[in-house]
Amino acid sequence: MMTLGGGYMLPSRTGHQIAAIGLGITMKINGKSTHDAYSLFEYAIPARTDGPPAHIHTREDESFICLAGKLDVRLGGEDFTLGQGDYLYLPRDVAHTFRNTYDDEARVISVVSPAGLEGYYQALASLPPGPKDISKLKQIMADFGIVLQ
Repeated sequence: MMTLGGGYMLPSRTGHQIAAIGLGITMKINGKSTHDAYSLFEYAIPARTDGPPAHIHTREDESFICLAGKLDVRLGGEDFTLGQGDYLYLPRDVAHTFRNTYDDEARVISVVSPAGLEGYYQALASLPPGPKDISKLKQIMADFGIVLQ
């Protein structure tokens, strides 16, 4: 809900839902609202679920803050387990991936700076349902400066 001054409050799990990578992605704010400074997402990673394959963002830095559950993150050859309240900085140009190997859902806030990853997620969400054309996926990734490892 917008306020007169342009600020707004969103309860947990509310915002713009994006069905992109098999996880629950809720966009809380996009670059249009932050003068492209950052975008922010709430990820819901179901129990026993892998995230994306290892990849590098060449344009954005990411920060993960774990809200609930636990999440295993591989970042540049190191393994981290995030628990509630933990913070992890994922700099651009460093390969990373994540997975929830636990019995409970993990929820993570992802801050992406500068903004732009929302365009990537929207492009993936716009693909037709069913098996994905790998060449199309690679083209979308290239368009947004994302490189598979």
